[in-house]
Amino acid sequence: MHISNFRTSRKLVMLVGDIVLISIAYILAAALVLNHSISAETLFLHKDLLPMVMCVTGLMMNVNGLYTILYKRFAEVMLSTVVAHICIMILIIFVSYLAGDYEYSCWLLLAALMMQCSFLTGWRYVSWRMGRSMLNKRSILLVGSEDECNHVYNRLKTQPQLNMKLKYVCTDIGDDRWQKAAGEVDIVVICAGMEHGNKADIINYCHRHGKDVLLIPESVELFCIGAELDKIDDIPMFRLQGLCPSLEVRTMKRALDIAVSFIGFVCALPFMLATAVAIKIGDPGPILYSQVRTGRMGKEFRIYKFRTMRVDAEKYSGPMLAQENDPRITRLGRFFRAVRLDELPQIWNVLNGDMSIVGPRPERPFFVEKFVQEMPEYAYRHNVKPGITGLAQVYGKYNTTPFDKLVYDLMYIQKCSLLEDLRIIIQTVRVLFTKSATEGTCVKKAELDYFKYKI
Repeated sequence: MHISNFRTSRKLVMLVGDIVLISIAYILAAALVLNHSISAETLFLHKDLLPMVMCVTGLMMNVNGLYTILYKRFAEVMLSTVVAHICIMILIIFVSYLAGDYEYSCWLLLAALMMQCSFLTGWRYVSWRMGRSMLNKRSILLVGSEDECNHVYNRLKTQPQLNMKLKYVCTDIGDDRWQKAAGEVDIVVICAGMEHGNKADIINYCHRHGKDVLLIPESVELFCIGAELDKIDDIPMFRLQGLCPSLEVRTMKRALDIAVSFIGFVCALPFMLATAVAIKIGDPGPILYSQVRTGRMGKEFRIYKFRTMRVDAEKYSGPMLAQENDPRITRLGRFFRAVRLDELPQIWNVLNGDMSIVGPRPERPFFVEKFVQEMPEYAYRHNVKPGITGLAQVYGKYNTTPFDKLVYDLMYIQKCSLLEDLRIIIQTVRVLFTKSATEGTCVKKAELDYFKYKI
């Protein structure tokens, strides 16, 4: 069976299993909460609830990537399942409120979702274990410069669940030795800095010989994602789309920002008050910290956060990014950063229009100028409003390189939409509970032994 067909079959089996287990959870919850008997009258008392739960559950499970779990840590799968069910409950209550339908029992919903969460977690564990037992170690050929290969190698070491093992490294494809190496591996990873012609040669070879290819994109390649076919006479051409959302998308985003930030402010107010009191008691000095950041079209604005660093944090060092075990961060500040409580005052920046809920994180002008000199494409980040969360925050970490964050940000701008914003907002909930997402920029790296892996 072709690998894509195998993946589709696994997803279909998991979906069918979900439907069965959701039904069982509903039947048991109805029997437990309503009248302790499984009868037609009991089951049809809340007949609209089960289809709603099934639809919302399928949507939330898919958004949280819970139908593609084979190469994930099970702890991540379990956390995503719990977060998905919290979102399911909130969404069902919200939809019911809008529809004015209060006929079903809240206790039934709570019991059904708790059972369902347990059943689906167990079902995913069984599926995950069975799938992992059939996996073979996948060998990799890394193609690129020494610095790029070293970067990929260090990230690969932190992801043992991917079942990938580095076999060869190629830093020069001037001869045909790379073809022999590619023939002995399962996956070829092409780094960003390679010449276009060399990339094409490798991709064509891999496709002819049935090898999987992972291509790390250059920023210029992101312009081609939404390209439209055009022509001059009979010459086919790509008309590249500008990295700038339309007026309609920006208007819908603004409406979403106002709604989410207003609801978020009301919900977050108790946490904000508690955080303010804790900072005042634990570390003398101002509660809030403001800083100039670069916003849409390069316009500067002042961002607000709860203070997590000492008052004189950059008195002697000057502007610098947060480091691993940064001595400038207070003891309380580490906790606030870990659970993102320090970001809550930025709701005001969203309400007054300087920021959006979803978008590239705003950076200080000092670093913007530096990054634009190193990567001219960095300026395109400012075609949209900066955000509290974004694609780089969902898929990356705090210590993700500026270039990799730029790729995520440009990909977001390329496919910016209301649905994409909602998807990122939902996935951000899971990130709040992920410790690795808050690691500082200085993480110990190992040097790649090129003599061991070089072809």
